[in-house]
Formats: sequence, C-alpha cells, structure tokens
Amino acid sequence: MTKVKMSWHSMYKSSKFRHVYGKAGSREQCYEGIPITHSVHDNHFCAVNPKFLAVVTESAGGGAFLVIPLHKPGRIDPHHPKVCGHQGSVMDIKWSPFMDNIIASSSEDCTVRIWQIPDGGLRRNMTEALMILIGHSRRAGLIEWHPTCSGILLSAGHDCKILIWNLEEGVAVKMIDSHPDVILCMSFNTDGSLLATSCKDKKLRIIDPRSGKVLREADCKSSRVNRVVFLGNLKRVLTTGVSRWNTRQIALWDQEDLCAPITEEEIDGLSGVLFPFYDADTHMLYLAGKGDGNIRYYEVSAEKPFLQFLMEFRSPAPQKGLGVMAKRGVDVSECEIFRFYKLVTLKGLVEPISMIVPRRSETYQEDIFPMTAGTESALSAAEWLSGIDRGPLLISLKEAYKRPNPAGLRASKWDRRTVKGIDLLENLTPNTDKELLKMVFKQQDEIRKLKDELGEKDERIRQLELELKNLRNT
Repeated sequence: MTKVKMSWHSMYKSSKFRHVYGKAGSREQCYEGIPITHSVHDNHFCAVNPKFLAVVTESAGGGAFLVIPLHKPGRIDPHHPKVCGHQGSVMDIKWSPFMDNIIASSSEDCTVRIWQIPDGGLRRNMTEALMILIGHSRRAGLIEWHPTCSGILLSAGHDCKILIWNLEEGVAVKMIDSHPDVILCMSFNTDGSLLATSCKDKKLRIIDPRSGKVLREADCKSSRVNRVVFLGNLKRVLTTGVSRWNTRQIALWDQEDLCAPITEEEIDGLSGVLFPFYDADTHMLYLAGKGDGNIRYYEVSAEKPFLQFLMEFRSPAPQKGLGVMAKRGVDVSECEIFRFYKLVTLKGLVEPISMIVPRRSETYQEDIFPMTAGTESALSAAEWLSGIDRGPLLISLKEAYKRPNPAGLRASKWDRRTVKGIDLLENLTPNTDKELLKMVFKQQDEIRKLKDELGEKDERIRQLELELKNLRNT
C-alpha cells in the first residue's frame, strides 16, 4: 500500500504578516484626562495625523473637540483650549490628507466647518473657522475627504443627501439625492472616481460622485449593512453588518457585480457596530467592534480564500471609537505597519495601539513598506470635476527610517506665515482666512503643474540628447 504523506502546511497560505501582533502603548504614551463625548452615534469621534490628535469632547452649549500635539502625551489640562465654534454637538472630524494643519468637522447644527490649527496646537479656544459650509437641512453626520484632490470634500446629512464641496471656491457643486434614508457610511475608491455608500434602507450602492448616478445597487434583504470600505485596487468592496440571526458578519463584493456577495463570514453574536479598516499597502483588513476590546485582522487577496484570518489583539477596555494614523506617520524603524488611537470613555483615555511585524533586521524593510500616498494632491478640484481621474502621488518611507519623530514635528510651509515676528494666522479676519485657504489650494495646484512641466522638459532633453548622439554616430 502506498502511503500518502499529509501536511497541514499545504492548507495554509504562507504570509509575511502571519505573526503581526498588536502592542498597546505604555502609560507614558497615552493621553489621559480627556472628557470624551458620550454621543451614541456610530462614529469614531477621533482623528489623527503625524502632527495632531483630535478628539470630540463632551461640552455644554455647543459642540467642541480637542486638538493635542501628537508629541505631547500625558495628562491633559482640564482647561485645555478647544475648537468650539459649532452650535450643536460635533458628529464627525477628519484631517485633510494633504495638509496636516487643516481639519474638517460636521455637526448637529447642520454645518460643516474647515479649521486651521497652528503649529504647536491651540493657545486659546478657537471659535472662528476658515470656512463655514451651509447646505444641509438636517444635522451633518459624515464627512469624507477626496483621496487625491485636496480641494474636494463630501458631507452626508440626516436629510439623506450627500453634498460635494469645492473648497477652492467654498461652494457646494453637486448634490447626490439617491438615498431614501439616512446614509450610514461613505468610502472612496483609490483614485476617487467611485463612491460606495451604505444606508438605513439596507442597500449598498456604488455611485459616480460627479454625476450622482447610482451605477450598481445591492439589496441586502437578509442583513443590515452598516459599514462599507473599498479594498484598494482589488476592485472589491467589503461591508460589515448584522445577519438575519442577529450575528455580526462581513461580506466581500465585486464592485462590478453586486448581485450577490463573493463570500460572507459570521464574526460573533455581539451587538456593537463592526468598523472595518483597510491598509492598501499591506492588503490587511482590521475589524474593531464598538464596545469591544479586541481588534481582528485578516489578509485580503484577489483569489480564494479571499479573507485569511491572521490573529486578534485583545484588551479588557472597550473602545468608543478608533483613530488611524496615516502610513507616513508610523514608526518604520520598529516595523510598525499600522497604528490605532483607541478611545476609552470610562477612563478618559486615548491609547495608541501599534501593529508590528516581528523582525530584527537593521535595514529598511521594503517588502512591508511599499510606496505609499504622500501629502501632494494629484489634481485640482476643477480637473476632477471636469472628469479627470488620477491615482495618489506615492512616496517612499525610507527617509523616515530611524529618524526621530518621523514627520511628526516638521512644519508645513502652509502652516505658519510670519512677517517681522507677527503671527498672521492669529490676526487674520475670517474672510482673509477663507482667501488664504483658497490661495493654498491654488498654489498647490500650480506647484503640481510646474512639476509636470519640468518632467516633460526633462524627457524632451533626453530625447534630444539621443538624437544628437545618433547624428554623431552616423
């Protein structure tokens, strides 16, 4: 009889992220004494970038959020200055992916506001916004920055409408009125040409954001879809929701065909909303439930099994929400590939959680840190509105290797302007601030165009040199 040797290794696809582990920050790295909002809305109430941490706080007489310099952890002063210009509770906050000092906020007062935070943080309460965007008739619940265009912002309100704002002009240029009920989540694809939404009517939609046309629609009758996220360039969409048996589940969809999910997986029987976070650089998916203490993570692939469970980070403290650090802000020298900032309401605590690949090599790990999105926008608002699509402009993280405070304490050339020692940002009127922000967006576009022209001229020079070389050889 011939013996067949069986091996369990054949059942598992090897992965360089197989042993990724979560590491909670020490007490010295946490932010304590923060009066985190008690709002019951299913948002994160936290936003972070390489310079600042922003947290929505509990406040009377309007809405407010704290902005803390990232390099200043510890106990926060009870009288720490706040951004407090909204007349109603703040529902969502998001940092601009292109300018680390610009943050957008939406509120129950039906407005969306754009703020500019000075380097070093606030020295007094900020009540005057750079821009006040008025257009929703009911509270503005969600905001989303365009991933490749610095001048485009989306907001979704409880009036069931999505407004597209051109920040270079300070006006709404499009209203998407395709949802009969409240919009729960919005997600752009990589180049911002498609928008996925989930709605209280249990439908998943793929929308052309410029025309507002619904391209594809899935009626999830057997489940409630809560959150949706595009999976990079895989042409896949992932949703989280609740099955007919009241268990939390995830579903993977082909963005070109929403007739039925490619695969579905039940997670557990808990009740909190399951938030998905996708890292397009490593193709890793993180699932964190509101009110849970754990974070599950998977590796995503274009072929079966599509979703490969890797491991789970466990913590006894439940999370109210989670902020995610941009990839350019992670600690490359420690092989940190992802970082969360976890809100723990009962302790008034914000705790960093690092996802680390266990390696001892002293060299830069290019296989786990591929080129990633930088801070330069790929196109202007006018170009995007005219129908042009471009992917993000990529940068290498190699320069950040073993550099103290990578990207954390560098001053942006747009963040502060001084004349003879006078801080202009502190003395400008709101109208001047609005003009300043418009100028920033336009100058960014001019710089990008000049770089394009320079690249074209370099290519022309190379062609002429080759022609001259050929003439000499003949």
